[in-house]
Amino acid sequence: MIGHAGYADQFVHRTGHSIDRELHGSGPHLDNFETADDRALVVGVGFSVEPGIYLTGHFGMRSEINVFLGERGPEVTPRAPQRDLLLV
Repeated sequence: MIGHAGYADQFVHRTGHSIDRELHGSGPHLDNFETADDRALVVGVGFSVEPGIYLTGHFGMRSEINVFLGERGPEVTPRAPQRDLLLV
């Protein structure tokens, strides 16, 4: 959808990364944007989904959810979408 909206050139960050207790991003990545990765997402893996666009010299915007793959399927947080815009 980012490319369809005309922002493909401003999509300069990976889609997401693993989240674990030992090291930020040591598990499978969700895309091959920064590094090639063909590891599977398996039960017990946590990861973020955070697509964003960055307009050089102006601002960047990113959306993020976190997912844990449990025995009964994915557990997504936050459960409801964020509706507030936070300016940093």
